[in-house]
Amino acid sequence: MSIDSAVIPVTHYIKGETVSGGGTQFASRDSSSVFEAPELDLDTLVWQRSTPGPAFGVSMAEVIDLLCELGAALGSGAFPHLDEAIALTAAVNPLSRSAIEEYYEALPKLFRRELLEFEVEQNLGSTDGWRRVSQPRGSFSVRPFPPRLVHVMPGNTPAAAGISIIRGALTRGVHLLKMPSNDLFTAPAVLRVLSELAPGHPIAQSFSAVYWRGGDEAVESIIYTPQFFDKIVAWGGQSAIRNVVKYLGPGLELVSFDPKTSASMIGAEAFAGEASLEQIAALAAADVSNQQGCTNSRIQLVEGSDDQVDSYCAELARQLAVERPIVGSVAIRTPAAIRDEVEVLGGLPGYRVWGKFDGSGLVVRSEEPLDLELTAKTVNVVPVAALSDAVRWMNIATQTVGVYPESRKLALRDSLASAGVQRIVPLGQAVLYETANAGRPHDGMYPLDRMIRWVVDEDKDIPGDTEEVQS
Repeated sequence: MSIDSAVIPVTHYIKGETVSGGGTQFASRDSSSVFEAPELDLDTLVWQRSTPGPAFGVSMAEVIDLLCELGAALGSGAFPHLDEAIALTAAVNPLSRSAIEEYYEALPKLFRRELLEFEVEQNLGSTDGWRRVSQPRGSFSVRPFPPRLVHVMPGNTPAAAGISIIRGALTRGVHLLKMPSNDLFTAPAVLRVLSELAPGHPIAQSFSAVYWRGGDEAVESIIYTPQFFDKIVAWGGQSAIRNVVKYLGPGLELVSFDPKTSASMIGAEAFAGEASLEQIAALAAADVSNQQGCTNSRIQLVEGSDDQVDSYCAELARQLAVERPIVGSVAIRTPAAIRDEVEVLGGLPGYRVWGKFDGSGLVVRSEEPLDLELTAKTVNVVPVAALSDAVRWMNIATQTVGVYPESRKLALRDSLASAGVQRIVPLGQAVLYETANAGRPHDGMYPLDRMIRWVVDEDKDIPGDTEEVQS
């Protein structure tokens, strides 16, 4: 398949089968590429409630064994359509080809047995069948029942496809993956490997991955209904989440990985501690990464004098230009909206700018956080007298905060949590390429726990003494 042609063909994966062939043409939101996706047959994209899903009765042990085999297969080099998916993804995604290749190379690591088992243990506990629970007045049985889910996928990282397939398989439900226009190929490629590895397996038949334009009412008014699905698992920006919300109602819930931003907090120890400023700025730059994910740092609050903060900014700009894993060698150029704003700010009192507009790294120092959507390795550094003062700029949209030195986390974590922060880490550990938060909360929740349907079978309470209520 050539990617030099004017129109890029997209393959759908539907319940264990691949579907190819021309249909409707669309434009990628992040490039000038035009792609053509097969026409949708809505009847094939749903699973009727009158029939259990294919994997509803599969044991968790079998699911984990299969996922481990899938991980090994993804890293085996035996499936050429994975290489094809990399090339095609590079044509529609703003990430460099080298960055996409690194994401694909990291995919098998998400399927390690210890991570899968830990994810299940932390999210679900008992997993197979009904579990008997004793209570003070009797007992009941509970089962994490396989759900029926639509996944509105993000396109900022190919890892999201692997994560969604893992979580979907571990729930043993049925899953319709709505692919984004900037990652049309990862999910079908991984699912094709699964289907070739285990033809006809119930897990392989429990997934479909297709594309339609978000907001297409002709599709979504039918798909987004409790007649077919229990929940919509939505990743993405505000427009994607708002579009999904209008379809919610009794019987159809939202599990939302909302749009988030992340920050770094750097204490005065950076200028008087054991680690050099170069080492600390390198950790902070690693958290900035390519700024395509919610975990990537965009604002950094630095405790120190103006001269100290400026020296940090200069070193951070140098470290941002260093090639690091996943970021890739080809940078995303600074968007015009950021460039125009920064060019104006650079000449105003209270602002200084380091770096370039070529995507190799840009640092803007300001007295308060900028009201800009920062991307392309653009970092806003704000000096603070004390890290505790910086908490006022954290809110419910702040996902991850990296702290230096690590010893300062204990004094900050309760106030950060109260402000709305969901994850606090040592500086340099915000981005988890190889574990993907396995077994940990994600956006303030345990994902499998939210995705699953918890069903309870209650026994009759044991009669007991009741106190007479005096009037």
